[in-house]
Amino acid sequence: MILYHGSNVEVREPKLLKVQRQLDFGKGFYTTTDFQQALVWAKRTSRIRKTGRPYVSVYNLDENMFDNLQVLHFNNANKEWLDFVTLNRREKIVQNEWDIVWGPVANDQTMQTLILYLDGYLTEEETLARLLPQKLKDQMVLKTKAALGYLHFMEVLNL
Repeated sequence: MILYHGSNVEVREPKLLKVQRQLDFGKGFYTTTDFQQALVWAKRTSRIRKTGRPYVSVYNLDENMFDNLQVLHFNNANKEWLDFVTLNRREKIVQNEWDIVWGPVANDQTMQTLILYLDGYLTEEETLARLLPQKLKDQMVLKTKAALGYLHFMEVLNL
């Protein structure tokens, strides 16, 4: 499986960072199967950090790892996904047993809806109803060194 990581630097050797901001699936190395999504992340990161340039690092993930690791996969933006994202965005999940978490990403179109939900303005039902029509991209977060061991660097695209 081909995965992409967008950043303001080349990432030939992915690492698990000790400190990260509140993200959908918690701490880990974030990737996506969608090149355009990675490109958006790369451009945003270089713009926000005001350093570096947009880079998309490309990896091959050994799919045999699904038999050897603990993988949490959300097929769509459902109640379980919303609960998990909410806990992570509120930093309620410090550690869990998952090596990989994979599922929809809250993007620019959906972030307003999630913020309204997190701030208590929308119910769970209203939030999911607003998210369902969206064509959400995916994200796969490698959360452990064991998971990173299945990720093989291929190339970096300087954009």
